[in-house]
Amino acid sequence: MLKFLTWVIISLGAVPTAFGDGLFFADEPVQDGLPVFEMSQTFAEIYEKLNEAKWAGKNLNVAIESLEKLHPSAHIAATDERVVLVWDDAIIANFPRPRADDWNGFGEITTALILKLRANDKNLHRLSQSEIYQVVVDSLIRDLDENGRYIFSKAAEIAEDGRILTSLGLEGARDERGNFRVTGIFKDAPADTAGIRAGDLIAEINGKPVAKMSDADLARVLTGFNSGTSKIKLLTPSGDKNVVLRRATVVLADADVIHRSNPDTGGLLEIIVHEVTDGAVSVVNEALAKYPDISGLILDLRAATGDDERAAAKLAGMFVGKNPVMRIVETAKEEVEVVPGADAITDVPVVVLMSDMTRGTAEALAAAFYENLRGVLVGTPTAGAARIASRIDLDNGGALELLNKSIKTGSGRAIDGRGLFPIVCLSNIRSNQQQDVFFLNVVNNDFNARDFNRETGVDAATIRRGCPVITSGADEDAVATAVAVKILTTPKVYTRLIAE
Repeated sequence: MLKFLTWVIISLGAVPTAFGDGLFFADEPVQDGLPVFEMSQTFAEIYEKLNEAKWAGKNLNVAIESLEKLHPSAHIAATDERVVLVWDDAIIANFPRPRADDWNGFGEITTALILKLRANDKNLHRLSQSEIYQVVVDSLIRDLDENGRYIFSKAAEIAEDGRILTSLGLEGARDERGNFRVTGIFKDAPADTAGIRAGDLIAEINGKPVAKMSDADLARVLTGFNSGTSKIKLLTPSGDKNVVLRRATVVLADADVIHRSNPDTGGLLEIIVHEVTDGAVSVVNEALAKYPDISGLILDLRAATGDDERAAAKLAGMFVGKNPVMRIVETAKEEVEVVPGADAITDVPVVVLMSDMTRGTAEALAAAFYENLRGVLVGTPTAGAARIASRIDLDNGGALELLNKSIKTGSGRAIDGRGLFPIVCLSNIRSNQQQDVFFLNVVNNDFNARDFNRETGVDAATIRRGCPVITSGADEDAVATAVAVKILTTPKVYTRLIAE
C-alpha cells in the first residue's frame, strides 16, 4: 500500500479534481441529502477550535489524514500540494491541499471526502448530519482523547429526527407465565407517581395480554422516543389496578442517601455519588445537616464520575477544609491548584468506596480524602481517567467536549493514566473468614499494607492484577458494606488503617 500511495502522489497531475476549483457550486447547496456549505463551515470551525485547544502539555496534530479511520478500506495520502482518497486500490478523490491555516479549505475538503466515503460505506451513509460531526471529531482526536466528542445541537437534533428518549421509569422481567414482574422503580418517574411498586405484575397493556406481546413490543411501550400513553392493568397484593401512564424523561439524582440509624451512636450515613456536581454537593450538605450525630460516613464513589473541579472542591472541602484538593494540568508548564474556600464542617470518620468505574474528578475527590488522612480507601483501583472537559461552543448550536485537562492530586501526584489504589482491597477479602482474618491482623497491628499510591515506580498494571475488579455486583455490594461498617464501628481499626 505504501508503494501504491507513493505512486499516487507522484502521478497526481494525471488525476482530475473531483469538484472543480471551488469543490462545491452555489446551485447545488445540498448533495446526497447534506447541506454542503453549512457542513463545510462547521468542519472549518471544528478544525480551528481543535487547533487552538490546550492538551495538558501534549501536542495534537489535527490532520485531515485522520479521516481514513472512518473505514478500514479508506486511505488518505497528503502532500504539500494534494489530498488523495484511495478506497482499496482505487482513487476516488483528489483535491488541492489548502495552506496550513486555511480552515475553510479544510472544511470544504472534509465535506467532499465525507460525500465520497458515504458513497462507498452504507453505514456512514445512514448517519445524520449531527452524527457525521461526531464521527469526524472522533477520528481527528481518537489517539489523544478517546472520550472527546461533538455534542449535538438540541435544535438541530430535534429538526433532524424530533426524538427524545423517554421511559415509564420501571424495570422488571417476565415470569414463567409471560407476565412482566416489576423489580424496580425510578424515583419521581411516571410509574412512581402512579404508585406502581416492586413486586407488582403487569398483566395487560392497552387491552393486550403481556404474555402475548413480544419482547420488542414490550420494550417499545416501556421506553421509546417522545411521549406515549399506555393503559396498564396491574396485579398487586391489594388487588387488580388500572393505571394510565405517559412516558417522560427520567432524571436520575446526582447522589442518594441512606441512613442506618442507631439511638446510641447516631448511626452511619451512606452517600452514593453518581456524579460530582453542585447537585451532589447539595445532597451531601443537606444530609450532614439532617444527621449531625452520625458516628461514621460511607462515601460510595464506585460509579462516580465528574468534570466540574469547583463542585469537587466544594464536596471535598466539607471534610478537608482549605487544603489543596487537586491540580489541573492545562499545558506542560501550567498547573492550576484547586483549593476549597471554606473550612470543614465535619470530622466524622469516613470510608471511601471506589472501583474501576471511579473516574474524573471523583478520583481527585478520593485522593483528597487519602492525602488529608480523612478517609480510608476501600475497593479496587480507580479508572485512571482523571480528566476535565472543556466545552467549546460552535456557531451551529452544537459544541465540542474535549477531555483535554488532566488531573493531579492536591500534592501533585499523577492519577490520570495511573489511577488511585485502595488501602483495603476488597478482591482479597471476599469471604467471611477472609474478613475475620483481615480485621484480626489490623487489630493486632500485623496488617502491613503496601501503599501503592506512594510507590510510583511500581507498574499500575501489576497492582491491578493483584487487586482485580470484582465482577459480581451483588457480591461487591455485600462485601463493601460489611467491611465499611466494620471499619467505621471499630475505632481501633479505623485509626490503624488511616495511619497506613
